Amino acid sequence: MLNSTVSNALRAGHPGKLELMTDATRLTPGDAAPAFTLTDDEGSTVSLADFSGERVLLFFYPRANTPGCTKEACDFRDSLAPLNEVGIKVVGISPDKPAALAKFRTDHSLNFPLLSDPDREVLKAYGAFGEKKNYGKIVEGVIRSTFLIEPDGTIGLALYNVRATGHVARVLRELGVSA
Repeated sequence: MLNSTVSNALRAGHPGKLELMTDATRLTPGDAAPAFTLTDDEGSTVSLADFSGERVLLFFYPRANTPGCTKEACDFRDSLAPLNEVGIKVVGISPDKPAALAKFRTDHSLNFPLLSDPDREVLKAYGAFGEKKNYGKIVEGVIRSTFLIEPDGTIGLALYNVRATGHVARVLRELGVSA
């Protein structure tokens, strides 16, 4: 299921840049997507199985209502129509509590589900939580990542350690979707 490792070559980079520090288990295209059930911003439970037979784009972000996460979520909001036109649903996942997610959704008119993973179990299952370097300091936290889950439950696209700005445009390009 979970396989392959990230090269330590990712440690090289520019000062201040967020970098992955450790080799970590990563999902790759063709792997089975880890199943999950989480609480959404309205207090309801949502499972990956709820999207069975559909394409779903999961994006993992560190914290609601922070500048980078707001930029990324608003970019997904603004690109939702072209993604939906090709049958892709968008779901955001963070360690935030449902109340913080509800505020995030309201503050920015977000039009897709936001799921709470306070125990970080789903983040870890997808390889989106671990050690990283942030402005020269080693920290453990959410690794901004995006996954396309295909209708058969396998990973179609896995992007790790992405930047918030320009990320959605990259996802659209990789998926061949016109904005």
